[in-house]
Amino acid sequence: MMLLGGTIDMQDMRHLNLFQRITGVSTRYAIKYNEMIIFCVPKRLMSKALGEKAKNIRKISEILGKRIKIIPIPQGIRHIKQFIEAIVSPVVFKDLEVKGNEVILTAGSRSKAALLGRNKRRLLEMQKIIKDFFGKEFKII
Repeated sequence: MMLLGGTIDMQDMRHLNLFQRITGVSTRYAIKYNEMIIFCVPKRLMSKALGEKAKNIRKISEILGKRIKIIPIPQGIRHIKQFIEAIVSPVVFKDLEVKGNEVILTAGSRSKAALLGRNKRRLLEMQKIIKDFFGKEFKII
C-alpha cells in the first residue's frame, strides 16, 4: 500500500479517503506492516491526526477492523532510525546504520525473530517500505 512512485489500488484509496475524512489531515502515505496500517503525516499535523485522546485512531481502527498507527513522515535519510523505530514499536533493536545503498539493522536475538516475522513476512514488508521511501536495500543482522 502506498506511495511515492507506486501505484495505489482502490482499497488503498478508500483507506486514505477514510483517514482524511475522520482526521481532516490529507496524506498519500499508508503502509501495511505486520497486519497493521500505518499512516504517515507531517510532524506538525500529528496531534490533529491522532485526535483528542487518540479518538481518530480508535475510530479508523474500528471501521477497518485493523490496528492503526500514525507516525511522522521521515524528513530524508537522517530520520530513518526514528522512522523504523516508529513502525516496529514496541519491538526494539540495537542499532541501525546506513552504508552506501544499504540500511543495516542490528537486532538482538529476541527482537530479530519479531522483526523477521513468520516466513520472513515482516522483513519483506520492511524491505519494500525502505525501498519505496529511501531507495535503499534493507537487511537485518
